[in-house]
Amino acid sequence: MGKKWILIALLVGIAAVSAVVILFLKPTQEASQPLAAVPIATATAAPPAPAPTQPPAAEQPAAPADAQAPPAAPANGESLFEIDPARSEARFKINEVLNGSPKTVIGVTNQVAGQIAVDRSNYASTRLGEVRVNARTLTTDNEFRNRAVKNRILLTNDHEWIVFTPQSLTGLPAEVKLGEPFQFQITGGLTIIGKTQSVTFSAEVTAVSETELKGLATATVRYKDFGIFIPEVPSVTGVEDDVILEIEFTAVPVP
Repeated sequence: MGKKWILIALLVGIAAVSAVVILFLKPTQEASQPLAAVPIATATAAPPAPAPTQPPAAEQPAAPADAQAPPAAPANGESLFEIDPARSEARFKINEVLNGSPKTVIGVTNQVAGQIAVDRSNYASTRLGEVRVNARTLTTDNEFRNRAVKNRILLTNDHEWIVFTPQSLTGLPAEVKLGEPFQFQITGGLTIIGKTQSVTFSAEVTAVSETELKGLATATVRYKDFGIFIPEVPSVTGVEDDVILEIEFTAVPVP
């Protein structure tokens, strides 16, 4: 009888280990498409014309998977800039206790996209388009953690994009001098794993030249507010509730 229970316990242990392997170590999906900025809405756009009568949705051909909206034209007097992924980075930072020692976990990706419409005659009217970060491309300093973040925390197979939709920019100056940084706030809806919360980023931007903007936007959020669950791991004895989000970017004119 004792051998039977030992065998059952062994099988249960193997099943538990297998579940951990499946949940944490299974390969993660890669980015499904090339990164592209969502065109910023035109401030002076005319109301859309009435749509022609269409057949039922089931009879309409599906749009190609790689179809993209046409580039948006800036309003009169505006210059349109776009985040350059090659010189930009989105990051998260969260503190934990790993093997008894404090550690700051940093996840990074350069797969961040967005557009900025700048009116050089009145910088206070600057507009920011939707900012998108591909969560499937986030990496930390540990491959086990990378897979845990994607498979169990950010659920990137189902929620590939982290999206920030700006609603208001406050504190912008009317005039900007090249080479001199200026600060302002950006409030909008941040969507992570399908849940949206209002978040305000503090931003500092420098107009390096007529054709280059550099900036850093930072916000602190509570991951639990987005319904995010961090699974328990024996080596990690504590994870702080607050997460620092940063977007460090270089933006250049849209061709």
